[in-house]
Amino acid sequence: MLSNTARTLLKSATLAPLTLACAMAYAGTITVYTSLEEDEIKDYLAQAQKDMPDVKVDVLRLSTGDLGARILAEAANPRHDVIWGWAVTNMMDPRILALLQPYEPAGSDKLQANYRATDHKWTAATGYMAAFCVNTAVLEAKKLPVPQSWADLLKPEYKGEVVMPNPVSSGTGYLQIAALLQKLGDDQGWKLLKDLDQNVAQYIKSGSRPCKAAQAGEYAIGTSLAFAAIKAVESGAPMKMVIPTDGAGYELEASGLMASSKNKTDAQKFLDWTLSAHAANQYVKYKEIVTIAGAPQSQAAKAAGLPADISSVVFPVDFVKSAQERTAILERWNKDIGR
Repeated sequence: MLSNTARTLLKSATLAPLTLACAMAYAGTITVYTSLEEDEIKDYLAQAQKDMPDVKVDVLRLSTGDLGARILAEAANPRHDVIWGWAVTNMMDPRILALLQPYEPAGSDKLQANYRATDHKWTAATGYMAAFCVNTAVLEAKKLPVPQSWADLLKPEYKGEVVMPNPVSSGTGYLQIAALLQKLGDDQGWKLLKDLDQNVAQYIKSGSRPCKAAQAGEYAIGTSLAFAAIKAVESGAPMKMVIPTDGAGYELEASGLMASSKNKTDAQKFLDWTLSAHAANQYVKYKEIVTIAGAPQSQAAKAAGLPADISSVVFPVDFVKSAQERTAILERWNKDIGR
């Protein structure tokens, strides 16, 4: 069973400062900050407790942006031992990296080079990628073809049929436009985004909501996450997952050890677990990208058409560039497109 503290934290997106201040680290207990979703956290922790019965894991879950703000606000007196499953473009903030201690979890040497930091401050066991959620019934009713690329979405026949995540609030939205800008360059990339805006009905805060809107028949096409598309196809709805041929951006979910941890032994044990085969078997229930060698592909992902080797379809994002340019890109998007 989860500890009482863990159950309490999983039910809320906030943690009372007093509660956390009183949760002093002691042998056998670690505090973990994460942006993973609550339903997956529960499954992961259930497995972790089986594998590490002597370690209690107390979790604070916040959205990507809110978690970054909290970590920075507490920088002078960090209250956690581990950052777990957080967007690597956020982890690369120099202010965050300064709080981390190099550590090489067991199995990290088997990860591809782009799934671990050269200075050993983070490793990424999971990630997510862009995909179109296409409602084939809506397209058939309107006699429209299934789009295969971002360029296809510029066609006038798709006007008002596309819904996208807002990149300012959504990590999914940001990875979509960052990949396009890296692939096409600033001039062509911004032109595509402005032209595409003519066909976009609305920008939604959530990365998964565009897929749900398409599944509900509100729009024909939602630019979203591959996992959201996989679940939509699995539901039996008339949905198709399309991985855009001209730029499927992706994001990694990174984990690292806080230099200030008062219980590094158990914190390191937990980080070792995040790269274990048992953890990988849980990840595939929720992730389209699992970086651990030998991780099985879920039947739902296979049925939806996701390649076993996603490196063949994702755009090779430069995460350092994506992190460095985030503020400037979002400011320009707000100025030129935001609505």
